[in-house]
Amino acid sequence: MIRIFALAAALALTARVAYAADAIVGDWKTEDGSTAAISQCGGEYCITLKTGEYAGRKIGSFSDKDGSYAGRLTDPDSDKTYDGVLSVSGNNMNMKGCVMKVFCETQTWTRL
Repeated sequence: MIRIFALAAALALTARVAYAADAIVGDWKTEDGSTAAISQCGGEYCITLKTGEYAGRKIGSFSDKDGSYAGRLTDPDSDKTYDGVLSVSGNNMNMKGCVMKVFCETQTWTRL
């Protein structure tokens, strides 16, 4: 009986960890109406634009840290790269990009 309980607990924990790690993966509608895809690439998550003027361009890479994501974002209009953080809540993802951790801009993307 103890083995069955331990196995069930281990499976439940594994399922929860897998879900948390995949919360960011998928297609997202950006604030300008473009579609961006977030997928695993190596040990990180990469953001690639799928539609719009910059379709096919990689604009970010992030690492997961306890359901929060930190990395780098590139503004395709200016080609400038910023430190960024992402957080997912339901079907919304909040993105914050900063210069020197002082001057920041935030966007909210919606899961498609």
